[in-house]
Amino acid sequence: MRVAARHPATWAAIGLAAGASTSSGQSARDPVAVALVTELGRIEIEVRLDAAPVTASNFLRYVDAGLYDDGTFYRSVRLDNQPDVGVSIEVVQGGMNRARGDEALPPIGLEGTETTGLSHLDGVISMARAGPQSARAEFFICIGDQPELDAGGRRNSDGLGFAAFGRVTRGMDVVRAIQAGSTDGQRLRRPVRILEARRLP
Repeated sequence: MRVAARHPATWAAIGLAAGASTSSGQSARDPVAVALVTELGRIEIEVRLDAAPVTASNFLRYVDAGLYDDGTFYRSVRLDNQPDVGVSIEVVQGGMNRARGDEALPPIGLEGTETTGLSHLDGVISMARAGPQSARAEFFICIGDQPELDAGGRRNSDGLGFAAFGRVTRGMDVVRAIQAGSTDGQRLRRPVRILEARRLP
């Protein structure tokens, strides 16, 4: 991840027409609840199909295909391990089961915060990327508000920011425990395994 105008903390329904529905029959205006069950505990996420339909749908395709099962949280970015970076952030990064890398979906375009209105606040989940058309399976969760990851922020040199698509509703204690793990640079010495990722009823 190269995680980057500030927007108000808005989670209003935007993007898809009222009455649109997902393939499961759920209204696309409704958040989709997902649980990431890790070795350190359970993280529940509200996925915002209404505000970020491209990015949220991409994440849910990985969930539904079981591609995050046996994946890991492998990166912890803290204030103490960014000595040569001018703009510091705090996030943990995870991704899919590397043994199933050949099943990764094609990259998606950047659905930035200026489009979605979803800022990188504490607990927000967003897609990792290199270029603006490169996001695939890797994601990160913000610890504390991270406005420099929004469109116009300074963390990424292109200034386009990253694609937020949801937020943690339960389990930030687990996220913080992952972040506190011992690291070599920003790589966790002992990556935290994702046992399974599933939609919740």
